[in-house]
Amino acid sequence: MTTRHRVAASAALIGMLMAGFQAAGIGVGTAAADDVKPSAPPGTEPSAAAPVPIDSQAPGLKIPQGGTLAPVKVLDIAEVVEDLGGEQRRQETNQTVMMALQSEVLFPENSAVFNAAAAARIQAIAQEINTQKAVRIRVFGFTDDQGSYEHGQVLSKQRADAVQAELAKTVTVPGVVYDVRGYSEDYPIADNSTEEGRKKNRRVEITFPRSTGSGAVTGG
Repeated sequence: MTTRHRVAASAALIGMLMAGFQAAGIGVGTAAADDVKPSAPPGTEPSAAAPVPIDSQAPGLKIPQGGTLAPVKVLDIAEVVEDLGGEQRRQETNQTVMMALQSEVLFPENSAVFNAAAAARIQAIAQEINTQKAVRIRVFGFTDDQGSYEHGQVLSKQRADAVQAELAKTVTVPGVVYDVRGYSEDYPIADNSTEEGRKKNRRVEITFPRSTGSGAVTGG
């Protein structure tokens, strides 16, 4: 066989192979240069098919005969309001009200003795407790992470005790029970690496349940 005949036979063989690939559904394309970039980033190509239509009347989407819906559940969503100076923070849910007062607005530094303005703030909270007819009140004290943990635990408990004693002067709900604790630097609400954060962490929290059927209450 001459060279010319061999070239013609090779071309014919390649043509037969490509025809066979196409008949079998195998795509045959031309090689692309390495420097040719796709027209869009991977993952942004058009979908190969339209979304599958959904029949809203399909039996599988309907409640079976005799079936019932689950009871309605009200989510316990918290709403937080903080005054501009951050001295007082109010957090409400469907179940409870929590008032957090920064220690600076109640006590001198490293002290559990009230300053002149502290009593009025606490009495205002006590009046709301009376309105809500709350019978269980939590008073928790917290410090920042400066100093020893043990000192913070003693100081936070002393401050919580002082707030509870002041509340008791105004709260008139019969049978009220207090839960008073000091947590030192545990449960921070801000970053202790800054003075602004440490100031927020030095606080006393007063938490009490909302009365059944009470609407959202507001306050500063």
